[in-house]
Amino acid sequence: MMSRIEFPFVAVVGQQALKTALLLNAIDPRVGGVLISGPRGSAKSTLARALADILPDDPEGRRPPFVTLPLGASEERLTGSLDLQRVLSEREATFHPGLLAKADGGVLYVDEVNLLPDPLVDLLLDVAASGTNIVERDGISHTHPARFSLIGTMNPDEGELRPQLLDRFGLCLEQGAAMSVPERVAILQQREAFDRDPQGYVASHAEAQAALTRRLRQAQRLLAEIATGNWVYEHIAVRCEAAGVEGLRADVTWHRAARAHAAWRGATTVSQQDLDGVEPWVLAHRRTTNSPPHHTPPPPSGTPPSPSGGGGNGIDGQAPGGGDDHAEASEAQGQWGAMPPVTQKSVSVPAANLPEISPIKRAKPTTSAPSASVRRGQQPGQRRAHAEERRPDWFATLVANRGRWPWRELRYRKARRGQPVLHLVLLDTSASTLGRQLLGRAKGLVERLAQQAYAARQQMAVLSFGNGGVTPILLRRRAPKALRERLDAVDGGGGTPLHDAVLRAARLIRQWRRQDPGLHVRTYLITDGRTRQSLDGLPLLGDCIVVDTEQAAVKRGRGTQIAQQLGALYRPLSHLERRLEAT
Repeated sequence: MMSRIEFPFVAVVGQQALKTALLLNAIDPRVGGVLISGPRGSAKSTLARALADILPDDPEGRRPPFVTLPLGASEERLTGSLDLQRVLSEREATFHPGLLAKADGGVLYVDEVNLLPDPLVDLLLDVAASGTNIVERDGISHTHPARFSLIGTMNPDEGELRPQLLDRFGLCLEQGAAMSVPERVAILQQREAFDRDPQGYVASHAEAQAALTRRLRQAQRLLAEIATGNWVYEHIAVRCEAAGVEGLRADVTWHRAARAHAAWRGATTVSQQDLDGVEPWVLAHRRTTNSPPHHTPPPPSGTPPSPSGGGGNGIDGQAPGGGDDHAEASEAQGQWGAMPPVTQKSVSVPAANLPEISPIKRAKPTTSAPSASVRRGQQPGQRRAHAEERRPDWFATLVANRGRWPWRELRYRKARRGQPVLHLVLLDTSASTLGRQLLGRAKGLVERLAQQAYAARQQMAVLSFGNGGVTPILLRRRAPKALRERLDAVDGGGGTPLHDAVLRAARLIRQWRRQDPGLHVRTYLITDGRTRQSLDGLPLLGDCIVVDTEQAAVKRGRGTQIAQQLGALYRPLSHLERRLEAT
């Protein structure tokens, strides 16, 4: 069987920053992997596969492997599993190597990593950072090396990666969809030449590929000799603090990436060039404050040349606001989208008296079609989650019976305790919510909800919709202890893209339930209902509460109609606040 011929790494047009990041991670896999976020057709998988061909051979002269982790992979397939056939025939406990063992010394490529189950991604990143895979079952442990270059790709249109998992990737690069005309022409010409004669095309780039491999091997050997001055640690700490990163993972990753960058240059000490060269990729997915953005630096000398382009996106500051007077003046004129963004601070409220989340009732076994259970209200994935509670644990069963056959007892996997809960908040920040401090009161309600979710160790995600778009305030994570600073930074103004927000929420809920079938999502749609968008075709969001913030005696909003369309509970904000005052 002929092996697949891959497109040469050095022949890929453009993508200079991505090439450098991949090379740095190959020099020192402890950097923690590279996450590539971008649209389809931007050479993400091409570069990932091509990287394996330029990695130096191992000490035994073997070519580095390229392993792809499919979306449907199980934990056993990733980490390795018990060889049941050998246990039964020879009564000897042995492990069958998984994808992590097969990727040792090469490249592990994960396409659409944002669609993988969270526990699988967490396990994968743990091994990538340590270089060792440990499989433990009932007192028996198996350890094997698993040093590989981890490359994950994702399309942000299909959902974001949770911040906790996003932070585990060492470097992150966001690719734009725009390409210049010369780049498009060059890409088409190079691809046409490769398709016409793959072997001849690869042979024409063999010398450049070999030179890159030699340089990569030299950088790996030089890495242990790289010296780091005290000023480097201080610089990293100051910049990380200015960016508002959480924890110290950014500091450690930045230091490792800078050393790899110095080794790639052939230097023996870390310089300012090395620090600046990797800063955008280290902080891109960890920055929480609007510190001055840095443009992507030029690649270090020796990186394979090719046409490239780049740029940076600035962050607009908050516009000073005029508060209620401006909002009510705009209300009188009916020009909600005509006013500039306005800042409105959170208004503290007592403990929110919202409906409790009750456990989902198990549907009785039935021979009806699966769609019937959905019509009865059973959530997607519920039956699967229930079945997993009684899955046999084959390894524990073998250990308990000590190789005897037939087995005298059967062991089962431990059932998960409790049901994970995620609160998804859709916060209306359009201009019509600025009057009478409605936006501030709504923010206060969200803040109190976050405090309750934090105390219950539940998850939370917050999206705002206004100013003509839907913007994440808090990506999915465990509910934070304090949310006021993030909420206060959100401006109000513009129109009310309610339809877009509901569609975005439905897409996220589907993604989260694919990742975790037992997840219970409760959605809070906090709005005054004043939208010009059609309500036709709004998808159901499951467990949903519509909180109507409109306070006018004669309601012009469509809060009750929205709740009926979504099959949601309807709660006026004033009703909630009156109940709060009485408690």
